[in-house]
Amino acid sequence: MSDTHTPPALSDEELAALDAHWRAANYLAVGQIYLVANPLLTRPLTPEDIKPRLLGHWGTSPGLNLVHTHLNRVIKDRSIEALCVWGPGHGGPAVLANAWLEGSYSETYPDVPRTTEGMNRLFKQFSFPGGVPSHVAPETPGSIHEGGELGYALTHAYGAAFDHPGLLVTCVIGDGEAETGPLAASWHANKFLDPVHDGAVLPILHLNGYKIANPTVLARLPEDELDQLLRGYGHDPLYVTGDDPATVHRAMAAAMDTAVERIAAHQRAAREEGATERPRWPMIVLRTPKGWTGPQEVDGLPVENTWRSHQVPLSGVRDNPEHLRQLEAWLRSYRPEELFDAEGRPTEQVLACVPEGVARLGSTPYANGGLLLRDLPVPALEDHAVRVDKPGSASHSPTQVLGGLLADIMAATAERRDFRVVGPDETASNRLQDLYRATGKAWQARTLPTDEHLARDGRVMEVLSEHLCQGWLEGYLLTGRHGLFSSYEAFAHIVDSMVNQHIKWLRTSRRLPWRRPIASLNYLLTSHVWRQDHNGFSHQDPGFVDHILNKSPEVVRVYLPPDANTLLSVADHALRSRDYVNVIVAGKQPTFDWLTMEEARAHCARGAGAWEWAGTEDGSREPDVVLGCAGDVPTQEVLAAADLLRRHLPELAVRVVNVVDIARMQPHEEHPHGMTDAEYDALFTRDKPVIFAYHGYPWLIHRLAYRRTGHANLHVRGYKEEGTTTTPFDMVVRNDLDRYRLVMDVIDRVPGLGVRAVAVRQAMADVRTRHHAWIREHGVDLPEVEEWSWGG
Repeated sequence: MSDTHTPPALSDEELAALDAHWRAANYLAVGQIYLVANPLLTRPLTPEDIKPRLLGHWGTSPGLNLVHTHLNRVIKDRSIEALCVWGPGHGGPAVLANAWLEGSYSETYPDVPRTTEGMNRLFKQFSFPGGVPSHVAPETPGSIHEGGELGYALTHAYGAAFDHPGLLVTCVIGDGEAETGPLAASWHANKFLDPVHDGAVLPILHLNGYKIANPTVLARLPEDELDQLLRGYGHDPLYVTGDDPATVHRAMAAAMDTAVERIAAHQRAAREEGATERPRWPMIVLRTPKGWTGPQEVDGLPVENTWRSHQVPLSGVRDNPEHLRQLEAWLRSYRPEELFDAEGRPTEQVLACVPEGVARLGSTPYANGGLLLRDLPVPALEDHAVRVDKPGSASHSPTQVLGGLLADIMAATAERRDFRVVGPDETASNRLQDLYRATGKAWQARTLPTDEHLARDGRVMEVLSEHLCQGWLEGYLLTGRHGLFSSYEAFAHIVDSMVNQHIKWLRTSRRLPWRRPIASLNYLLTSHVWRQDHNGFSHQDPGFVDHILNKSPEVVRVYLPPDANTLLSVADHALRSRDYVNVIVAGKQPTFDWLTMEEARAHCARGAGAWEWAGTEDGSREPDVVLGCAGDVPTQEVLAAADLLRRHLPELAVRVVNVVDIARMQPHEEHPHGMTDAEYDALFTRDKPVIFAYHGYPWLIHRLAYRRTGHANLHVRGYKEEGTTTTPFDMVVRNDLDRYRLVMDVIDRVPGLGVRAVAVRQAMADVRTRHHAWIREHGVDLPEVEEWSWGG
């Protein structure tokens, strides 16, 4: 749908005000890169006014300043609730400059007032020890997107728009960023945006032509090819091109007015007239020179409108008098005496287009999501708990049980719409299909009679791009809502880099008292390594946990619940938590039920504990051996090994320890959930052999526990990168995690037992040999494995 209405042209007074604001922002951006003193140029610049290390990025800043200036105008004139996601990686000078101009920065940081002194502090702190980063970062008021890594701006913008029907999310996409895979996938997010219940996203593709040292792909496409590409993505592009400020201001104002009017028309058609056709949402293509209004030439080489303007156009200002002269001329070209009064305050003309209060981009509560966050209505766990009369007497799919809980949450949030589940095409595969009792899958494209569960207002988000799932959920959480990311375990690695940035964001925001806590980012990793026997080696990788546990211990949490009730308890905790990244690894295949709901709660609160019913120690002495386990399949194998030991070596005192919270293995000094040495020694003993069956790569447990007194006695079995398409039990045999190998490990490591139990060890080895022959003949596991149940 195109709106033929032509917006009124800017008056000369409006044009002058917009240009004044833009020049002021440009001046402040340059000042942040270069100056430590003399902020208003009340005297000629000297080398002492210049920072000793020149850091920052000028090239993208004038374009970002232009967008901010014109967003201010439409927000103020049309009373729009808005948020902006600034994609270009190093656009910090521009966004900080605009926050300071509008006053939101000084309200957030009173020691940086809108005065000459405050301007000087704004300049000095930028990319300076003890100051602020060169990116748009958590320290930047109004931001939800870390600019340090490219590719995720547009998916964050859509995440912010979902379920915020009154919000306009503008997203500035740098043309370098537009070359990344995640950004390319993000253009398809408009097929999931519901014009009735969601806000709108206005992409602004800023084509300034260059990356660090090369031209950009989209900037060099013929205009008709670029237009076809963007229309093929489902957008209705508007074009703003030029290098004359007055001409560009007029064109940008017209484009912004047209865009917001078209958005309003699409929303009105869907909300009031019942239109169901997927809108062609507007977007803006902004072509302005890289480094616009900066030095045109330095040392005989062109700079403006080339890659040389990307970072610091004049690099030798402290030592080169000609560079110093050029910098002063550059700064004075903005005519700062017209923009700031004698005390350094912006003039009325500069602030004429700036909105007030929370309408300012730096003050919007949508960028400080904790201000909007409400507690999630998680139902009583007893409503979904499975009955456990005795350990191992029945089995359930843990994730299917969890699906019922999530469905109740989805139903309870039907009116307030602040909970979503995202995942790459696997919700039903991961046994969470009960969600469809409460909502459908978000979908705005064409539907066919054979489709199931698709709904324009659905709050399950499925798309075969982990990058989009991650970005949507991050944007959703950062703007004050709740959610869960369900994924096959092996493919969580696709978002390794994205979760890095989110963890860094949370760690930094925890240190900013004005940033309110947000709902945690919760992963459910299922279809995991031990039950990917049908898909094979490509789907077998438990290493996401290792990646997460390398990160800030104040933010990351990893849980491996062994059955359905412990999964419910862990999920309840994770969904209620704030400012964490919680990783939950749980199987979707039927698993033995070990603990009642009451026992599961207590066990999960401890994070690790001895299962007295599973061992054979009588309390009169220390155990002879400790069987440790973490994860559902390792827990089953340990209990099966304990059962074998009970039958074949009844005199052996065995302790079984299950670990749900894997960080408990770390020293308390290294992680807030870590055990003290006294706790660890009491549970695992100081000198007895510990045979530990772990869900993932075994060296992680060694790394977490290497400082423990009994580490030399710790022997870990886990995934050793041995996989294929095979039977479930063959997966554990291939990786020496099976019950028979664990019994052999006990015999090998308990002092003196090897000689006495040689026949038992030989019997265990014989079963493994028989297993290999059996599966090759019959294609299924041994009957004693398939039919095993806990008999303790």
